[in-house]
Amino acid sequence: MVSAAAMLALPVHATDEAPDALVKRISGEVMAAVKADPAIQAGDVNRIIALVDTKIMPSVNFSRMTSAAVGRFWRQATPEQQKQLQDEFKTLLVRTYAGALGEVKDQTVSFRPLRSRPEDTDVVVRSEVRGRGDPIQLDYRLEKTPSGWKIYDLNVLGVWLVETYRTQFAQEINAKGIDGLIATLAQRNKSNTAKAS
Repeated sequence: MVSAAAMLALPVHATDEAPDALVKRISGEVMAAVKADPAIQAGDVNRIIALVDTKIMPSVNFSRMTSAAVGRFWRQATPEQQKQLQDEFKTLLVRTYAGALGEVKDQTVSFRPLRSRPEDTDVVVRSEVRGRGDPIQLDYRLEKTPSGWKIYDLNVLGVWLVETYRTQFAQEINAKGIDGLIATLAQRNKSNTAKAS
């Protein structure tokens, strides 16, 4: 159980935390939680989703990530459509991340030195995940917000997540409109839920 004092102290800590320190802390906490939880190691999707929701999602700027992935169509969406897109995209990303966390066994994460100036408001934190096989490049784009640094894009093996989804989403919107994209995301999330059960 988290005490009220600890919860009140969190935003101050998050606001002052450097972007690379934030990513290192989150990575360390997530890896430790995965390695300590047999249910997660066994692929318990609900436990993995709960971990992602509590440890990772508070440090992600979902509105920016979603609007960037939807691209030029974002401004055409109604506020209700934007909310639905954000909710479905978040569910999709949480489940994607959950799948990757289910594979964590004996991996370690190493970080490259952060190249930034104190006045920078947009940075890239570069890391490598090492385990069996070749190291996996994993980079994070972060922006400085009034509530601290927030992640808004990920690069896995040289491919930025938002760019990948932007291409897929544009094709879907061109074919079926914004409501069509929302329906497709909802269907994909529903089928992922069925597979996990």
